Amino acid sequence: MEAIAASKLDPTFMSEVVSKFRTDKEPTDLYNCLTCGMCSAGCPYNGVHDHADPRKFIRQVALGMRDEVLASTFIWACTMCGRCTFHCPMNVDIAGLVRTIRGNFGLRAPGFLQDVVDAQIRTGNQMEVTTEEYLETLEWMEEELQQEVGDPNARIPVDQEGAEFLFMWDPREIKYYPQDVQSIAKIMWAAGASWTVSSRWWDATHYALFNGDDEASTVMVRRTMEEFERLKVKEVVITECGHAFRAQRWGRKVWLNADYPVRSFVQLQAEWIREGRIKLDRTRNTERVTFHDPCNLVRKEGVVEEPRYCLQQAVMDFVEMWPNRQYNYCCGGGGGLLAMGKDIYPYRMAKGKLKAEQIKATGAKIVVTPCHNCYDQLNDIIKYYKLDCKVNHIHHLVSNALILPSKAEREQLK
Repeated sequence: MEAIAASKLDPTFMSEVVSKFRTDKEPTDLYNCLTCGMCSAGCPYNGVHDHADPRKFIRQVALGMRDEVLASTFIWACTMCGRCTFHCPMNVDIAGLVRTIRGNFGLRAPGFLQDVVDAQIRTGNQMEVTTEEYLETLEWMEEELQQEVGDPNARIPVDQEGAEFLFMWDPREIKYYPQDVQSIAKIMWAAGASWTVSSRWWDATHYALFNGDDEASTVMVRRTMEEFERLKVKEVVITECGHAFRAQRWGRKVWLNADYPVRSFVQLQAEWIREGRIKLDRTRNTERVTFHDPCNLVRKEGVVEEPRYCLQQAVMDFVEMWPNRQYNYCCGGGGGLLAMGKDIYPYRMAKGKLKAEQIKATGAKIVVTPCHNCYDQLNDIIKYYKLDCKVNHIHHLVSNALILPSKAEREQLK
């Protein structure tokens, strides 16, 4: 066993961490660790690769092993999925602990994680899409939508004051997956929704949630609140992106002490299906489907049954992974690992083996996840482990199953 030199311990380190901890709970919960090891038992990746023992890490923090903690690979190998805390009898927020140390002690993330945060602060979105490109994409997809639904009045409204919903995008949808814009707008059209998008601050994603930069986080969430107030909407709706929803919903309280309504598009789809506001034909989606639970959406924000309800109504053959819901395994790409480059890639794929085994056991041809980080990681896993399936979001299957309403039916929705 490695010797610990008492002379090198810093008794002020734990208190310093607690003083910098940003949370909507009690920061001093970190003092409650019993060293019982339930966090390590609950972490599915403890032992899958090196530098993956949360109990060791939290004890180093508690003992004041500042140098060892700040040099630890665990800080960056951890996906901050929260499964350890889910099993902790004292509810110690180890994911929050990791985030606090990442962002408050002069560390820089490997790869391009910091570059993504810097780009979003500088340009308004993490992929540096210009306003002209953004608006042109919306106009292009609006034309495609009109042709698909046969309604020349179908719109993707921009800066419409007084709408019920302000919809926030993931920049991937604008830059790489514009057909997702059409898919989402189709559902909005079918539901007769009163919605709008911003021309100014429209990026819901939030990589400062991963690198621990509370100053950048405050700027990002304040931009959303500014648009909520400027456009006089009733509610902010976040696209199918787990970390974006977590950052916008949890973050408005933590960084702004604000409480305006924030909802996931998954929840909205489930509500509209349940109310009969949109009608689906399950026979249009016949392949076997399974569901991956995004940690930030499901375990941390409690959106558990809504995605399952959507899938049960939209597909013919839905099967669960095991374990599932709050107990499901992280995909291995969370916590910013997708943006940490080649040094972290081996850890991502080592974690991904468990997810590959879960997927393979279901026999599913489609893996659904309402999260873009999970989407990209699952695609990497499928390629790396040579699985015979593909990845979709919930709205892809809902949109495909939509029974387009008649003009009279849409009039009744207004």
